[in-house]
Amino acid sequence: METANHIRRLVVKVGTSTLIHASGKPNLRRINELVEILVDLSHNGIECILVSSGAIGIGMSHLRLGHRGKTLSEKQALAAVGQGLLMHLYERKFSEFGATAAQLLLTRDDLADRQRFLNARNTIHELLKLDVVPVINENDTVSVDEIRFGDNDSLAALVSILIDADLVILLTDVDGLYTDNPVTNPLAEKIHRVPAITEALEEMAGSAGSYVGTGGMKTKIEAAKIATSAGIPLVIASGEKPQLVYDIVEGKDVGTYFNAQAVTAHSRKSWIIYGARPLGTITIDDGAVEAITRKGKSLLPAGVVEVKGDFQQGDMVDIASTHGKIIAKGISNYAASDIDKIKGLHTTEIDQVLEGRSYDVVIHRDNMGLTH
Repeated sequence: METANHIRRLVVKVGTSTLIHASGKPNLRRINELVEILVDLSHNGIECILVSSGAIGIGMSHLRLGHRGKTLSEKQALAAVGQGLLMHLYERKFSEFGATAAQLLLTRDDLADRQRFLNARNTIHELLKLDVVPVINENDTVSVDEIRFGDNDSLAALVSILIDADLVILLTDVDGLYTDNPVTNPLAEKIHRVPAITEALEEMAGSAGSYVGTGGMKTKIEAAKIATSAGIPLVIASGEKPQLVYDIVEGKDVGTYFNAQAVTAHSRKSWIIYGARPLGTITIDDGAVEAITRKGKSLLPAGVVEVKGDFQQGDMVDIASTHGKIIAKGISNYAASDIDKIKGLHTTEIDQVLEGRSYDVVIHRDNMGLTH
């Protein structure tokens, strides 16, 4: 496991249940402990980024509502109230320890657009240079269903890619990944280390009726998949004891540790795979799958079998096998309507169908990232 000597940039995500009492009021002791730890780590040369939930919960408490919002607009209103209160609380606590915090609110579209991705990256890097701790949350006040990250677990993983972090820690209401629901099954065992995320593990995390499905473990597995696939290890640990962050950074056996996978993709490829939302799907034959996944080739029109979606040139798309498995994502050189016309053709035949060949390939390998 990584040690403090290897960690220079850390992303810590904290969930609502860690920050807020059952009464709905802020858990000031835990917030204070968490802030103190992050400031102390920064004094030891580790740049810390905090991804924090809790805005809707604090807004609900402040307005004395008995629910977290029944409609999207109600949740957005609660977030608008709670986000300011939450950030004020963080600013006060960081200030007490002689540190400065800065708020960043992101939506998926901020990471789907390459320029906004780079702007966010540059802003965070500049804040870290100024010894400011970025406090990041999803922009719940403007997000809609199509652009929501869905959870701050995925947001934390995407942020880790955004700023090239060395480790992600998810502090949550469980102390790791178990083989079954430990509440109902006394024989359930905690999984201390996950060398690689398999389909079986993903199925277990999303199994109906299990604690991992209803308790949010599925989203944490997805976050781990995002981070580790980009070469960044991730730990799931209990948020009840923020002091565990020290143990994790020091390499002690805490929670469930997901090994980083070997990658060669630079930040552009990571952005392609995880940051952008695909606007369509290109289905390819087995030969094209082999060429892309094993030989690192570009996607030629001859390998295209089917096109779905109404995407345009320059849009992000999924690349799927004929079995329906998404094998890669990429930036299309052609609109969907044009790909439909040239699918199955050799490159030299494109001119006979389209007026002037813009590109020899449908998706260039430099604009493509493998998902498996």
